Amino acid sequence: MVEPTASARAELTVSADEAYRMVTDLDTLAAASEELESCVWLDETPVVPGIRFRGHNRNGARSWSTVATVRSAERGRCFAFDVDDGEVPVSHWQYEIHPTGSGCVVVESTWDRRPQWYTPVSAETTGETDRGAANQRNIERTLRSLRELVERD
Repeated sequence: MVEPTASARAELTVSADEAYRMVTDLDTLAAASEELESCVWLDETPVVPGIRFRGHNRNGARSWSTVATVRSAERGRCFAFDVDDGEVPVSHWQYEIHPTGSGCVVVESTWDRRPQWYTPVSAETTGETDRGAANQRNIERTLRSLRELVERD
């Protein structure tokens, strides 16, 4: 796989299983994210490859929704999903979790999957002309928020 278009890592003082629970809990993920406002499962859980969820996003006055399909769901190790806008591929998101002696490291990464013709459509919808930079900022905020959630508990 090619290098991600945005990626960051954070050390958390919780077990790998607890970090996995956090990133697969859609309410927690939305609370930690910059653009993601809310999510709802479209299929029955448990979290397994193939189930889908709808994400509702906002950037200032602009809002949009997408459907994500879970591609990897390995408890305590990896949660990954593809985001699509109808039939158009948008992105692949992945949370890798690595146990450490004091908790775990979470690496959040994304890969831009948009066809070239779709980039201006996406920029108009989201208000972001540099999606890579926006995703980098959003990933850093999400991981910082997850760390703050852990430290409060």
